[in-house]
Amino acid sequence: MQRADVPGSPAHPGAPARPVPAALRRAAVPLAVLGGVGAAFGYVAAVDPNSPGHYPVCPLLHYTGLYCPGCGGLRGAYALAHGHLGTALECNAPAVAGYAVFAVVWTAWLVAALRGRPFEPALTRAHRWAFWTLLIGFGVVRNLPFGAALAP
Repeated sequence: MQRADVPGSPAHPGAPARPVPAALRRAAVPLAVLGGVGAAFGYVAAVDPNSPGHYPVCPLLHYTGLYCPGCGGLRGAYALAHGHLGTALECNAPAVAGYAVFAVVWTAWLVAALRGRPFEPALTRAHRWAFWTLLIGFGVVRNLPFGAALAP
């Protein structure tokens, strides 16, 4: 309960604003990103993507019958949120790996922010080419007869 006669309270005229600690100010963006990702992950954990009607259908799967590299990612997130790592990997292993990479990169970003340093991951052109080649290759292989085990 704030009182108007207490200095520093919002109702006290001319009261100086309490400064936000510098570390908290620097960590605001990484924490906001974590909050957004956590809310999305929490929604997927609460609303089962295995039951129809809650999420849009993958357009590539709907119109062509082919699995895109992301097909099964929501089901994998749901399984992971419920502690079923094996099921999550069966649904979409690259998505699960992406969740782990996000956790590592986000942690490095937060540490850099708290130390007051810029976060500049050193991704070269070769890294980007490797990422896209692996992702597209996964999408192709999971639609071939010998890659049926990779289908969600």
